[in-house]
Amino acid sequence: MAEGPGCYSRAVKRTRVGVIFGGRSSEHDVSVRSASSVLASLDPARYSPVAVYIDPEGHWTLPSHVPEAATDGEARDYVRSQARSFRRASEVVMPARPGDQTLLVLSRAGGADGNASDRGSEASQVKSLHLDVVIPVLHGPYGEDGTIQGLFELANIPYVGAGVLGSAVGMDKAVMKALFAARGLPIAAFTVVTARDWADTRAAVLARVAAELGFPVFVKPANLGSSVGISKASDTAGLEKAIDLAAQFDRKIVIEAAVPNVREIEVAVLGTDRPEASVPGEIVPAADCEFYDYDAKYKKESGLFIPARLEPAQAADARRLAVEAFLAVDGAGMGRVDFLFDGVAGAWYVSEINTIPGFTTISMYPKLWAATGVEYGALLDRLIELAFERHAAKQRLRTAQP
Repeated sequence: MAEGPGCYSRAVKRTRVGVIFGGRSSEHDVSVRSASSVLASLDPARYSPVAVYIDPEGHWTLPSHVPEAATDGEARDYVRSQARSFRRASEVVMPARPGDQTLLVLSRAGGADGNASDRGSEASQVKSLHLDVVIPVLHGPYGEDGTIQGLFELANIPYVGAGVLGSAVGMDKAVMKALFAARGLPIAAFTVVTARDWADTRAAVLARVAAELGFPVFVKPANLGSSVGISKASDTAGLEKAIDLAAQFDRKIVIEAAVPNVREIEVAVLGTDRPEASVPGEIVPAADCEFYDYDAKYKKESGLFIPARLEPAQAADARRLAVEAFLAVDGAGMGRVDFLFDGVAGAWYVSEINTIPGFTTISMYPKLWAATGVEYGALLDRLIELAFERHAAKQRLRTAQP
């Protein structure tokens, strides 16, 4: 690790980049698609990529092959192929302590067929694999919420993206909105309901939401992304159904008043202490999608306008607010800030920040930076550079009194 921030550009020894993807969340397939694009776009002259796949059960493996998945169907095919070809010799562990052995590759005695029943066999051989930096391409819980970032911190390895705090806050929409409000950012009226409150006092919750927020409202799991579990409710019956759905994904449910005359604007942010914002982009959901839900993002032909159809002053406001939102949650590396814009009143509302935005070929984050002048490969270069810079700065901090 002595090479420091500039080691990614050395010609003699390529930087070994661990790309961790998959994971134990409902966004597993999206992660596979994002990793497919990242692995295909890392410059082979500068980087030696190492794919690390986390299957839906949480097993870490060196996959039999890297993903080539542009659709959800291809991602699911990849997941099935890895389940069939699981080899215990490829199972890996990241030790939660500093050292050159970033990953331990485990091989086990007996049961060469790699059946799940053999996974508990006693390890007969352990090999090590050093990584210079890690790119977590994990969306949703157990990857974007600070959990794996905590492991990277314990292992003392540079990694792309926000730290433990920024990741956790960026995942929890309820806490995120509280921090946005504390920084003076404009947000839509909202309330938070716990699954316990919903189970015990359904009628009271429905009455409170109707009285405080009115209709329509959007109902979201607090800790999830890619619009999974999100519904729009226009009346009490729809609200009850929407909360039932969201409660299947999280113990906290965020219910937010709908913004009138809404336009959905997104801005990509890059940097750490002095982040920069991309040109804004605008999303027009497919005609048969009432809002930009999962189907509109990944299955339908939604309209994209990059740059967004905004006046120069409006675009400047969006970029300024995006940087403020990024700083409010202690973001680092990358983030995509989503806005709700009242096109008639000209009012901005910060909706949320995504600290590991999608990196698929159709994802807004890389598209926005490409439109701003930073192409996909150069964007990865910059994110890796930022990871090294942030890690080096942290190594200079004192951890004990003299």
